[in-house]
Amino acid sequence: MNRIDNLQPSLSAILLLACPDRRGLVSRLAHFIFEHGGNILDLDEHVDAGSGMFFIRVSWSMDGFSIPASDLEEVFRPLGREFQARWSIHTAETRERVALFVSKYDHCLQEILWRHRTGEFQIDIPLIISNHPDLGPLARHYGIAFHVYPITSENKLDQEQRELELLRAHRIDTVVLARYMQVLSDRFVDAMPERVINIHHSFLPAFSGGNPYRQAFERGVKIIGATSHYVTAELDEGPIIEQDIVRISHKDTLPDLVRKGRDLERLVLARALSRHVEHRVLVNGRKTIVFE
Repeated sequence: MNRIDNLQPSLSAILLLACPDRRGLVSRLAHFIFEHGGNILDLDEHVDAGSGMFFIRVSWSMDGFSIPASDLEEVFRPLGREFQARWSIHTAETRERVALFVSKYDHCLQEILWRHRTGEFQIDIPLIISNHPDLGPLARHYGIAFHVYPITSENKLDQEQRELELLRAHRIDTVVLARYMQVLSDRFVDAMPERVINIHHSFLPAFSGGNPYRQAFERGVKIIGATSHYVTAELDEGPIIEQDIVRISHKDTLPDLVRKGRDLERLVLARALSRHVEHRVLVNGRKTIVFE
């Protein structure tokens, strides 16, 4: 093995911050990192002229940094308070803990589990939750605990409470609805604000309800798409993280539309999860700032 193979990536920290815009914000934040011995690795910022808000993502090396990772938030807090900011700091050695919610479709689940196994996602997946037992064998194949909570109109709130207790017990940071065919209650969403990610086709609201691909096929659509977003109390209208489209021609059959749609869903959801766990997303009202 040569010397380059032995090199380990340096520890780093990431600051995500949103605050009212004013002069000197980038300079002040850069100086905070400089005065404590940090070296900036990446910086991206944006000002929303309409709202007058400033957004920034900055990462820096923790090698030689004078503040231990455990004290970073406490030391930064006075600066965040001065800026009237909404902010978070993440260190590279802290892995997001993600729970996957599924029903019977497996394409999105397969994509996430495969990418996780290959090391693309630096996350832990302690458990998979479903309202059906169908995908249990897939979870066991990957060595992940699989929990089934059948949902009816009578037991929905009680089952969701059990799910939330399980998520808390496993210290889950993020929930991914990998084609989970249930609408979460407001109580569930309120318990995990900006921490539940969903995926759906992009026909809404044109082809809502059952069989959207058949509806689109019968209308002769030329483009289909997929959207991944944070879940809010407004069904399928949360802040969008990632979208993509694929063209459709008159030669495509209904099964072609379904296949292309599922391909989009799994890829768009995977990209959205990647941006979220790499701390590249800031919510700005009903929109998002996504740093590439």
